[in-house]
Amino acid sequence: MEKEQNKFSFAPVSADSASVDKATSAKEAASAGKKASAAPSEVPKERRTEDKEKKEESLEETKKKLEECQKLKDEYLNGWQRERADFLNYKREELERVEEILKYADVGLISNILPILDNFETAEKNLPEDLKGNENVEGLLQIKRQIQDFLKSQGIEEIKSMGERFDPNFHEVVEEVEVKDKQPGIIIEEIQKGYKLHGKVLRPARVKTSK
Repeated sequence: MEKEQNKFSFAPVSADSASVDKATSAKEAASAGKKASAAPSEVPKERRTEDKEKKEESLEETKKKLEECQKLKDEYLNGWQRERADFLNYKREELERVEEILKYADVGLISNILPILDNFETAEKNLPEDLKGNENVEGLLQIKRQIQDFLKSQGIEEIKSMGERFDPNFHEVVEEVEVKDKQPGIIIEEIQKGYKLHGKVLRPARVKTSK
C-alpha cells in the first residue's frame, strides 16, 4: 500500500516557481495591452468618404455665403455712391440757382437807374462849350461817375458799339445811313448806350449803322 501511495503523490510546488509564473503572466498581459493600444482604430472607408463629402459641402456653403455677402456689400456701396452723387448734384444745382437769383435780384432797381444815367449822358453830350469846366457842372458829372462805379460793382458793363459791326444780340438799329467808304452794317452812331448784367444783355444799344 505504501508503494501505491507513493506512486500517486506529487512533488510540492515551490514559492519561487509560482512567483515566476505570475511575473510572466503580468508581462504578457502588459505586452498585449501595449499592442492593443498601439494598433490604430480602423474607420470604415464609407464613413471616411461621407465625412469628407460633408466637409466639402460645408466649405462650399460657406463660400456661397461669403459671395452673397460680398454681392450685397457691393450693391449697398454702389447705391450709397449713387445717392451721394445725386445729393451733391442737387446741392450744386441749388447753389447755382440761388446765386442766379441773387445775381439778378436787383435787375428792377438797376433798370430804373439806367434812365437817370442816360440823362447824364445826354446832358454831357449836349453841354455848351462855355459850361465845360464849370465847377457846378463838374459836380453833377461826378455824380454820373459815381453811378457808373456803382453799376460796375453790381456786374453792369457797357456794350461796345461805335465802330463795331452790328450784332443783333447786342444792338438795335434805329436808322441805316448811306456812308461812303464804309462797309454795310458798321455802327456809326450810338443813340442810347446798351448794358450787360453778368454777361447777359440787360438792354441792347440803340444805334445807327451804315448801309
